[in-house]
Amino acid sequence: MEKQEKHQTPGIRPVMDTYSSKIELAYNGSREDLDPYVPAAHRPLESNTSSFGALAHLLKASLGSGVLAMPLAFKNAGLLVGVIGTMAIGFVCAHVIHVLVKTSQALCVEIKRPCLGYADTCDLVFQTGPKPIRKYAPFARELADWALAVTHLGACCVYIVVIAESFKQVSDEYGGPKWSVSTFCALTLVVLIPLTQITKLKYLVPFSALANFVWLTSICISIYYCLRSPPPISERNLATSLSGLPNFISTSLFAMEGIGVVMPVENEMTKPQQFLGCPGVLNIAMTAVVALYTFVGFSGYLNFGEEVRGSLTLNLPQDEILAQVAKILVACVMLLSYALIFYVPVDVVWRRLQEKIPARTHRWSIAGLRLGGTLLTVGLACAIPRLELFMELVGAVCLSIMGLSLPAIVETVFRWDKGMGTCNWILWKNCLILLFSMVAMVSGVTFSIKSMIDNL
Repeated sequence: MEKQEKHQTPGIRPVMDTYSSKIELAYNGSREDLDPYVPAAHRPLESNTSSFGALAHLLKASLGSGVLAMPLAFKNAGLLVGVIGTMAIGFVCAHVIHVLVKTSQALCVEIKRPCLGYADTCDLVFQTGPKPIRKYAPFARELADWALAVTHLGACCVYIVVIAESFKQVSDEYGGPKWSVSTFCALTLVVLIPLTQITKLKYLVPFSALANFVWLTSICISIYYCLRSPPPISERNLATSLSGLPNFISTSLFAMEGIGVVMPVENEMTKPQQFLGCPGVLNIAMTAVVALYTFVGFSGYLNFGEEVRGSLTLNLPQDEILAQVAKILVACVMLLSYALIFYVPVDVVWRRLQEKIPARTHRWSIAGLRLGGTLLTVGLACAIPRLELFMELVGAVCLSIMGLSLPAIVETVFRWDKGMGTCNWILWKNCLILLFSMVAMVSGVTFSIKSMIDNL
């Protein structure tokens, strides 16, 4: 075994293992002359998340608003197809995340970097790949960044509509003003404008901690109503027409895909070699997510049938206090979580603007950017107050690109000079993933835009 460096850089953690044999010799590159660089040994001491902590972070990120949207996905597919489809999409999502993380870890060994983010991985894979495609490295980075940004902007719009719908139902039941959903969307600005001006993530931690507890409570209440008096399975469709599958896939991708948070979580782990493998943090998290999503989707559609809405809480009874509490809790969670979700697109845009703006005006510029982004998301929610349309469109476009296409392309480029070959099964597997992604995106966008036009 190679000797560890005796003199570690200050602030760097020593690691006793060889990081899964240097990530299988830089992901099957099989270069015997690879230097004994162990990325985890060079991560700063601040990267101190345990494997259990990483699992908790991954579950928290994956169990967002999407879990309450799964009954809508089942409505578009049917009970039987929904169960099979959810498990299949969960398997594909888990696989592409595995591919992305393993490629990133192997790349860290090759270029001697402690860790890499999603956009960094896409960029550097192209930079170090075959010469004809190196010029596309900036495009790969931009595509990854903007797909992530637009995904989070779409999620912000979804949050606003859920908040507005929830408060409208409670207001209608208890004699409040009979305003439209768009009006309630606009009223969220009263809270969102000051909340989004918080620029330090550490100040949002208390909001996030409270939101996690409230979110779990609201999910439990929703499940209680789903299981209270379900009708016979024979009253629901086991399968629907093929025209419903694009919307099922888009909604499921929106609900399940947490690839945007995977790399930050892995980069903070003290033992990143435990993120993959069997059982591994990723496999445990995705198994739990798929099981819960399947259960909520099945029971929600079984109970509410064709009347199911974009968020399960919107189907809860109007005349029961517990149901109204669940709606208010979900609305509060969305308000508290909005600032965290909103942080991502603001960061992507600001990194491209800050060098073009005089330093003395940075504070006012970032405040203006945050205000403009908040007004944009609220304006979109007011213009199209149909929750399911946002989820289907965001899932079809951004998550098809970010969650499926890019990881498959990145793995192919990274392994192209490592004995890939045109007959290699990995190449054909990635081609199938890419084909599935394109079909899901085109069909999902087509049906989403058609639905938007029909509802104008």
